[in-house]
Amino acid sequence: MKFTIERAHLLKALSHVTSVVERRNTIPILSNVLLGVSAEGVSLAATDLDIEVIETAPAQVHAAGVATLPAHTFYEIARKLPDGAEVTVERKTDDSQIILHAGRARFALPTLPEDEFPALSADGLTHSFDMEAAEFARLIDKTRFAVSSEETRYYLNGVHMHATEGENAVLRTVATDGHQLALCDTPAPDGAQGMPAIIIPRKTIGEVRKLIDDVAGDITVQVSDAKIRFTVGSAILTSKLIDGTFPDYQRVIPKDNENKLELENHSFKASVDRVSTVSTEKSRSVKMILEADALTLRVSNPEAGQGTEEISVTYGGEPMEIGFNAKYLLNVLAQIDGTDVIFRLSNANSPILIEDAGDEHALYVLMPLRV
Repeated sequence: MKFTIERAHLLKALSHVTSVVERRNTIPILSNVLLGVSAEGVSLAATDLDIEVIETAPAQVHAAGVATLPAHTFYEIARKLPDGAEVTVERKTDDSQIILHAGRARFALPTLPEDEFPALSADGLTHSFDMEAAEFARLIDKTRFAVSSEETRYYLNGVHMHATEGENAVLRTVATDGHQLALCDTPAPDGAQGMPAIIIPRKTIGEVRKLIDDVAGDITVQVSDAKIRFTVGSAILTSKLIDGTFPDYQRVIPKDNENKLELENHSFKASVDRVSTVSTEKSRSVKMILEADALTLRVSNPEAGQGTEEISVTYGGEPMEIGFNAKYLLNVLAQIDGTDVIFRLSNANSPILIEDAGDEHALYVLMPLRV
């Protein structure tokens, strides 16, 4: 096996596949990247048994073959080589080492048997659809901040995705951790209708998002009950799905919150950030005191002091005092694209609905705190 590849092509492919490789592995082969060299070029593959990423890269092939290399070491070598370097990778017959040449640098890396490298099958993918990479990134970005990290409720450790039925069908992503909920829609692409409702794991969402950053145009999504596959440019990511049932999120979304609060998002976000400086690390609580066209933010911490800020708003509802976790509130405000953000409230003990004046296809729900 022998090929020569530009450092930029090698580094891009390695950065995509190596990110799924865990730093510590009880199974040695999972620390390696699989190289497949053929007349078409070089493919690089890595897996953690739940996610598999395969990327192809152009190369000058001198001799075909297959081998494995320590993933993170290979990546670090490529990263530290100078721009424009030509990297030659060579393995002689039955040699237990792989030699890398780049200019005057030479590295000899150990290899493991390639037949030990596991493959993640993706049989039975029943639904397939194409959509703009930027639009899928939007579905992810608007919701993934609300994914739960609590392992006991594993069915919340990912983004729920499904397609609605009917004339105006949408592809929807939803995430919640029980304190905050985020929902985002886009018109359902051809092929998405009838797909199974799935839960995409948090790590998979992160890896796909990295791949999307490097492409323009469309991506292909293929789905079954148990697995999902993304084709993003020259990369293919296959992942297992979370085996569980996502809760009925529609029950959490308020329907009758009649008190409407409208305010400028950027300044409000800055105000929340300022007053929460003196909040306790545990609760991060901030109180919103609402009156006619006026809002006061107040934080009281016996140890760190108090913070208060008054804001002019548009509000004609009932006077109200309601508390929130400042971190969760700032999470939502960071997703708002429009100039204004709209809060729909019921009372101090009920969840509030938050809408983006600049994006009617996204909404958020926050549970209040007792303060």
